[in-house]
Amino acid sequence: MKKVHNFSAGPCILPQEVIEQSAKAILEFDNLGLSLIEISHRSKNFEAVMEEARSLVKEILQLKPNYEVLFLQGGATLGFYTIALNLMREGGKAAYANTGVWASGAIKEAKLVGQTDVIADSSDKNHSYIPKFEVNGDWDYFHFTSNNTIFGTQYQEFPKSNVPLVCDMSSDIFSKDFDANQFSLIYAGAQKNMGPAGTILYIIDKEILGKSGRKLPAYLDLQAHIDKDSMYNTPPVFAIYASMLTLRWIKANGGLKGMEARNRAKKDCFYNELDRNGLFHGHSVPDSRSWMNPTFRLNDDSMAAEFDQMWKSAGISGIAGHRSVGGYRASMYNALPLESVQVLVDVMKEFERVKG
Repeated sequence: MKKVHNFSAGPCILPQEVIEQSAKAILEFDNLGLSLIEISHRSKNFEAVMEEARSLVKEILQLKPNYEVLFLQGGATLGFYTIALNLMREGGKAAYANTGVWASGAIKEAKLVGQTDVIADSSDKNHSYIPKFEVNGDWDYFHFTSNNTIFGTQYQEFPKSNVPLVCDMSSDIFSKDFDANQFSLIYAGAQKNMGPAGTILYIIDKEILGKSGRKLPAYLDLQAHIDKDSMYNTPPVFAIYASMLTLRWIKANGGLKGMEARNRAKKDCFYNELDRNGLFHGHSVPDSRSWMNPTFRLNDDSMAAEFDQMWKSAGISGIAGHRSVGGYRASMYNALPLESVQVLVDVMKEFERVKG
């Protein structure tokens, strides 16, 4: 099978062993003579999967006992509205930072629920930087997006806040060492660093729930899902199983510290070349650069066809940039090996040699 270097922004690369184990489970799971995707989610076999997945999250993030972990459906997009419904009090207000497309999507949904104050905004420079700010006020919570896949920016330090912190970590959760216990709620779609598309992870400090003063639809009530151990309705069994396997892989490879070392090596390899090579420039400013989604483009776009042919011939896939930025985006999630980043860097060097 031809080696492909997968820089897809999501759904994205997964560890090969996770793909192989998942494929076997599709054919037969737990020696049952049945596929994973045809057994009851109420069976002891799948309940063990759910419990292990939730336990691994707690272990890897070293969560305190007041946190609950949920694997649900709907993705972070449904989470935008769900979180505002659960956390914004009737007559209250919430603070948001706008650092890209997904952050602005969260803001749009929160405005349907109540007063939503945008207290930091990088749209003035096409979201090429992370604003510097602190959160001091009487908001019910402050929401931000830790990594911005489209624009290639990432918080290098989390904002200081005197109100509960809520974060969409869809594209960088489990990629660096950090203190998850400083957050009241973290949510993340699985399809970047944790598994295939189809499930969303919620990490919730139980003390923040039940204060909105509003009657919630059962499916959008996070407490209802906690009460049912993520089994309020039929869960996305395959996505949760593959996420469990990925969490096992993260743990076996050093946990958060191991992922940080792995990802630091990749981002240094890429950005050192980007800064050295005279034919390219980055979209994001250096102190806001994403470790997960470097965005860059040629100084001369007329060379694009030749560069495209070169990286495609090297077996590279998925580096076309989003239309909001143009150019290229080399997504480097946990499972992408350093070898793949080196292949891209070598192509950039060769292109400079030929065209420079």
